Amino acid sequence: MKRTGYRTSLHIYSMFLLSLTGILIIAAVLFFMLITVRKADGTVVRSDWPERFTDDFEEQIIFIDDKPQITQSGIEQLQREQLGIQIIDRDGIEQFGYRKPEQAAAGYTVSDLIAIYRDGHLADRKEASLIGELADRNYTYIIHFPTAVTKVTMQLSGEHFIKGRTIVLVLGSILLGVIIISGMAYGYWMTRMMGHVTDAVKDIARRSYLSVEDDGIFGDIYDSLNRLDAEIKSSDRLREQTESMRKEWIANITHDLKTPLSPIKGYAEIMHEDSCTDMTGRHRRYSAIILKNVSYMEQLLDDLKLTYQLESGSVLLDRQRTDLVRFLKETAIDIRNTPEYEDRSIQMETIQDDIYFCFDRKLFRRAFSNLIINAFIHGGEDAGVTICTVADGHEIQVIVSDNGAGMSEEDSGRLFQRYYRGTDTDEKPEGTGLGLAIAKSIIESHGGTIAVRSAPGAGTDIIIIFKVN
Repeated sequence: MKRTGYRTSLHIYSMFLLSLTGILIIAAVLFFMLITVRKADGTVVRSDWPERFTDDFEEQIIFIDDKPQITQSGIEQLQREQLGIQIIDRDGIEQFGYRKPEQAAAGYTVSDLIAIYRDGHLADRKEASLIGELADRNYTYIIHFPTAVTKVTMQLSGEHFIKGRTIVLVLGSILLGVIIISGMAYGYWMTRMMGHVTDAVKDIARRSYLSVEDDGIFGDIYDSLNRLDAEIKSSDRLREQTESMRKEWIANITHDLKTPLSPIKGYAEIMHEDSCTDMTGRHRRYSAIILKNVSYMEQLLDDLKLTYQLESGSVLLDRQRTDLVRFLKETAIDIRNTPEYEDRSIQMETIQDDIYFCFDRKLFRRAFSNLIINAFIHGGEDAGVTICTVADGHEIQVIVSDNGAGMSEEDSGRLFQRYYRGTDTDEKPEGTGLGLAIAKSIIESHGGTIAVRSAPGAGTDIIIIFKVN
């Protein structure tokens, strides 16, 4: 694991540890608040102190002539704790009172006493008021505290901790809410950070990335992205330089090769026409071989140059609005007028008499001638070609079909690759191996698409589609 992985893991563990520690501290504080109460003098005692004090205060109540009184020590305790007291007889009438609050009544009904016992305070008072009993005298006393005691005692049974359970549930819900909100905030922050990293990767792919300096937990990732972007841009520059050098080399070598071919071709033509010597027959035979190979070299160089011109987009298209049907008929006639293909069949099938389209006549002549001649070469000696044209207002479709031997799926997939001549002929066909690649580039330069459909023994269809504006 790299340094970024360790830092990220440490960060996540630290966040978890801090969150857990914070939750434990909050829980401890809340639990401490739940089991404690603050007295009037500011000291903190257990929350069951008011109830214990109330129960124990029974010992400080005495009766003189059947009248309830408070001992001196009891009075001192009440003064020290700033407490008030009422002693109620069996009829609910107050028989003794000391430091009682303003809300205290002079008499209480049974239902009033039950409400005080249940709620822990008077109806109009928030501070605690707890009830004790003098069982042997059938008297009741109420001690009024100066503070609210809502965290009712430490008696944790289900019968005595009803309010406490409510408090625990509320506090637990608050803690759970804090944990959920903290987790969502951290997840949102982490998602944003990962989103920035994802955007950076996409920018690198689009070559629009700007270097980022980050010292956070993703610092190493951004350093790696910065290096990756720099290497990719350097590779792109090298590739562009190499491509530029390659194109320049192609242009130079085609020029350099054509230069010596010119005089060779010239002298071969002279030899071919010279009939004044006894060696005329051999001269004519040798000169014909030379001329044939010179012609092949010129065709190869022209095809090679045109291929890279089309690829680089440096060919200026001379597009003219022309009847495509008539153009294809003229192209077929020109091929039929060639002695090599004068016995071959080329048929036209079209519903419309004319289909007008803007294209470069010279390049289209090159493309469709290559397609038709290729069909003759690979289709076999008896193969015929059919050219079908269809237009529907949105697109123009031209299908060049032959009834030849067809080709395999592998050959179909590689048909338009440069220098690929196929494997379905017994003899190596003549040609540069660039004809169909050039045809494809010409079609695509006019906004069209070209595809092949073939199977062994079922002939071949070359499907060309042009979109019409």
